[in-house]
Amino acid sequence: EGNEPEETTQITYRELLVQVCHFSNVLRKQGICKGDRVAIYMPMIPELVVAMLACARLGALHSIVFAGFSSESLCERILDSSCSLLITTDAFYRGEKLVNLKELADEALEKCREKGFPVRCCIVVKHLGRAELGTGDSPSQSPPIKRPCPDVQGVVHTVGGYMLYVATTFKYVFDFHAEDVFWCTADIGWITGHSYVTYGPLANGATSVLFEGIPTYPDMSRLWSIVDKYKVTKFYTAPTAIRLLMKFGDEPVTRHSRASLQVLGTVGEPINPEAWLWYHRVVGAQRCPIVDTFWQTETGGHMLTPLPGATPMKPGSATFPFFGVAPAVLNESGEELEGEAEGYLVFKQPWPGIMRTVYGNHERFETTYFKKFPGYYVTGDGCRRDQDGYYWITGRIDDMLNVSGHLLSTAEVESALVEHEAVAEAAVVGHPHPVKGECLYCFVTLCDGHTFSSTLTEELKKQIREKIGPIATPDYIQNAPSLPKTRSGKIMRRVLRKIAQNDHDLGDMSTVADPSVITQLFNHRCLTIQACADPHHLPDELSGTEDELCLWVQATSCDRQADGTGPRSTSGCCAPRLQRAISAQNSDLKVISQTQVKCSVG
Repeated sequence: EGNEPEETTQITYRELLVQVCHFSNVLRKQGICKGDRVAIYMPMIPELVVAMLACARLGALHSIVFAGFSSESLCERILDSSCSLLITTDAFYRGEKLVNLKELADEALEKCREKGFPVRCCIVVKHLGRAELGTGDSPSQSPPIKRPCPDVQGVVHTVGGYMLYVATTFKYVFDFHAEDVFWCTADIGWITGHSYVTYGPLANGATSVLFEGIPTYPDMSRLWSIVDKYKVTKFYTAPTAIRLLMKFGDEPVTRHSRASLQVLGTVGEPINPEAWLWYHRVVGAQRCPIVDTFWQTETGGHMLTPLPGATPMKPGSATFPFFGVAPAVLNESGEELEGEAEGYLVFKQPWPGIMRTVYGNHERFETTYFKKFPGYYVTGDGCRRDQDGYYWITGRIDDMLNVSGHLLSTAEVESALVEHEAVAEAAVVGHPHPVKGECLYCFVTLCDGHTFSSTLTEELKKQIREKIGPIATPDYIQNAPSLPKTRSGKIMRRVLRKIAQNDHDLGDMSTVADPSVITQLFNHRCLTIQACADPHHLPDELSGTEDELCLWVQATSCDRQADGTGPRSTSGCCAPRLQRAISAQNSDLKVISQTQVKCSVG
């Protein structure tokens, strides 16, 4: 189905084979042979699948670049794998937005030439064929931010092991039968699209849906309209999409039957229990099992997953390992933890779909995945195993916060926030704190009909204290009408960390879906407190932008009293100087009170 609901086509396996053979011959005439690399930069249209399979048929390596990436990102990926040919599209619509993909591709090819790597050939699919694309109206050029991309990592999979693994996981995890209609909403530019839009379903002879549009166009019920239209039986999407649609309530879902649905799946990140329950209750009408799948680009296919109808479900848990997968939980010293435990998630033995190397950098492959804990594949994710042996992904180890010596999972705090009826989505990052080392800075997106207020803030803090404990109480909660996300829907937490710290050096922003969200969040960020290196030398005037006032407070150190017995009160010296500094900024802020922090000696 295309961007517009009326844009519908179908293709049989025989027709697909004919098109793949035709295009394979086109590639061969362009000199493409086994081992060559081909870059593919296309939207979600059937020709993308044809291009992939044509490369595989010739033994060429395809490097698929998500069509939401900028020309700079495309250039970096072409250079990374030394692609000799680029396949792209003239243009496509994403919702109401017209994206001139050929123009972005031309920019990328020019950048490649400037860097001494001219791409031999560019093949363009005439998708829209609209005359106005050539008028120079600039419908949607490369994003304005042109910063260098981060180091690209090309994960290499091989045909035999990868194909076997995605075919097997697809068959059993989704309980596939010949009469099923399968739909995975992921973009083929990501590994989920490779494995469970293209190779897994095709290897099983499945009937599946390919969707070019977005979940919210032309209205919020688009996904469920498609489910009814094609009688989808197995539905696979991301928690981000679920939380997005939760925000608009039950009605856009319940106006459609969804009677054909049998199995629901989630992929891409841990799903919080609140979203899981909504997905099960509203979308699945409490009759569809949910397969909450954990896996990675590097693993090729599902690693931890329920089997529908066979595995008792726990909201938010990826449950148990797939056949042949041997997980373990390690502590910081690399010791295996038995029973109920929390630590690093690793795998003890290989499986067919494991990546074989990082393209052009095998040393990096070994260092990243095997060096920290020799003898194990290191996922980089934290994990908790409960008393029943169920596995719960707590998020990337990098997303763990150290608050006063306590490790807190951002995913756990986010889950507690969205359990509140007013919160549709939440993201939590760390912020430097003069006493605790780190504190929690939370961004919350509210459901329609709810208003952000100090009362709500206190309710959310209370909920976190009750759900997790006082140590997890956030210092800052900011209203976020929207969160910065990639075009595939992933929350950009590194950007949120920058916003929390008022750091405008954001790095590469080519993947952000809506840059205006970031500006809005910067303009409404919470007033944060930083520690002064010497609390007795407060500045007479506080520097800062118009929308920010840095408050310097004593927090990390307390002077001893003259007799050395304890801390000396500083309320008499800090508060007046702080008020003078604030007054110098013509601010309406006033120092109401100052909390004395007492530190135990030693």
